[in-house]
Parts: sequence; structure tokens; C-alpha cells
Amino acid sequence: MRLGKRLLAAISIALLLAGSVSHVAAQTWPTRPVRLVVSFPPGGGADAIARLLAPRIADGLGQSVVVENRGGGGGTIGADAVAKSAPDGYTFLLDASGHSVNPSLQPKMPFDTLKDLASVSLLVTVPNVLVVHPSFPAASVKEFIALVKGKPGQFSFASSGNGGAQHLAGELFKAQAGLFMVHIPYRGGGPALIDVMSNQVPIFFGNMASTLPHIRAGKLRPLGLTGRTRSPALPATPTIAEEGLKGYEVYEWNGVFAPAGTPADVVARMQREIARAMGLPEVRERLATLGAEPIASSAVELERFRRAEIEKWAAVIKRAGIKAD
Repeated sequence: MRLGKRLLAAISIALLLAGSVSHVAAQTWPTRPVRLVVSFPPGGGADAIARLLAPRIADGLGQSVVVENRGGGGGTIGADAVAKSAPDGYTFLLDASGHSVNPSLQPKMPFDTLKDLASVSLLVTVPNVLVVHPSFPAASVKEFIALVKGKPGQFSFASSGNGGAQHLAGELFKAQAGLFMVHIPYRGGGPALIDVMSNQVPIFFGNMASTLPHIRAGKLRPLGLTGRTRSPALPATPTIAEEGLKGYEVYEWNGVFAPAGTPADVVARMQREIARAMGLPEVRERLATLGAEPIASSAVELERFRRAEIEKWAAVIKRAGIKAD
């Protein structure tokens, strides 16, 4: 009995000391530069957001935040590197919407998305825009659905590639509206956009940031937004849900993750610094030009969001029989 009490006391002291060490480590963190891995090449939306936030997060942390681009594999190469990094608070991942698609699209992923990466904060959501060539004979989503439904298989929509956000937005739209449209995948959003503007392919569920300049120049006609609410960047354009496709909602998004096992206090501190940086007027103004809505969610909110997204897109991918390029 005495031995049992002594053992219990020893275990209690050990746990208390471990908690104290963790708390002290979190209080002193960081003592060296923090690495922010972006799972896409330089020049894209994820990279732009990382470079916008990194110096401002660094101001709060008192240490440099170094942006490192590790593109490829639809985002899996960078994510894998972070998933296999030491959970010491010195490596984070800035990922995009493919995070919730890849588990269904790539069955042989080198890591487990939910088990190996911990949520930190959802940064932004960006709706897509259903745009058409100006000569397209429909001026609204309702007219679009009626036109395409009356001519099944005669209309095509472009995307940046199989399984990308634009492709999935189109597939979900087809399923909910009961349409048959032909998908034309391109190797990137740029080439797809060029062919839509030249009327080679008339329909595109485009990224807000890339389509806005061409909408304003009159080279594309916006019919509907894929988000829950209208965007300040296109206040006159209704959402697709407003136009009758109830429940239709698609976002491209960016979030920050950490290797599983990163101390909770460190994750909480990083989330607070992200929220502070996202609240700065110059950051919000820059995000507005990209058509992005700043979120800066809690870790719990991001975890709930990504699990819902993974489930949602798994169903779409299975139903449409989508395969990775």
C-alpha cells in the first residue's frame, strides 16, 4: 500500500513538472526564427498571403518568420515536410483548399492529414466567381441553368486542372443544378482564363483575385459568387445560392497548421499573433484587393472547418469519379 502511494505521488510530481516545463517552454518560445512553409510555388495566392503576414507575425513574436516555398504534388510535398518536422513550434504550414481535397484525390498520400497536422488558424476564405464570356447568352445564374439544362453536353467549363478548386466548384454546381457540362482541365488557372476570354471555352468558376481585373475591364461577365454572402469586391453580383441553388457554397481558403504534438500553448500564441496581424488595417486592405475575407479563426474552428470540407469534397469526388492528373 505504501509503495502504491509513493508511486502515485511520484507520477503526480512527474506530470506536474512536465506541465511546468511545457509552460515555461511556451513562455520563452520562440528563441530563434520560425519557419513558415508554403505548400505552393512563389507568386500564387498562398505565397502572397504568407509574405503579407510573415513580417507582421514576426513583430509580435520578436523573432523572424521565414517563408519557405515547397510546391508540388498539389500541396502535399510541403505539407508532408511539415507533418514530419519536429513538433517544437519552429515549423508551421500555410496551406490552401487542396488540404481538404487531397485525402480523397490522392489515396497514397505520405502522411495522414488529420492525424499528422494540427490546426492553428483559418486565415481567409475567397469565393470563386462563375464567369462567362461576354457573348454568352445568359445574364444571370437562373438563365444560365435554364440554358445549359436545355442543351445537355453542349457547353464546356474550364478549370485550372483535375481536382482543383475550380473543377470541384463546377462539379458541385452541376450536381446541385442537375446539369451536364463538359469539364476542360488546363495546367493552371492562367491558361484557362485566357481561353475563356477568347471564347474557346465559355464558362469558368474563376478565382476572385485573378478574374476581378478582367471583369472590371469588361472581358468577363460575372453571373454569381460561390460564397455564402456577396463580396465587397463585386457588390452587384449575387451569390449562386441567392439565385436559387440553395446551400451551394464553395471557397478557396488558406490556413495555418503545425506538426501534430506541437505544444498547445505555442499553438495558442501563434494563433493570437496571426489574429493580431490579420486585424491590421494595411493587411485587411490588401486582402480586400484579392477578394479575400479575413477570418483568423481559433484552432478549434479551423479543425471543425477542415473536417467538414474533407467530408464534403470526398462525396463530390466519389460521385464525379474525379482522378488526379
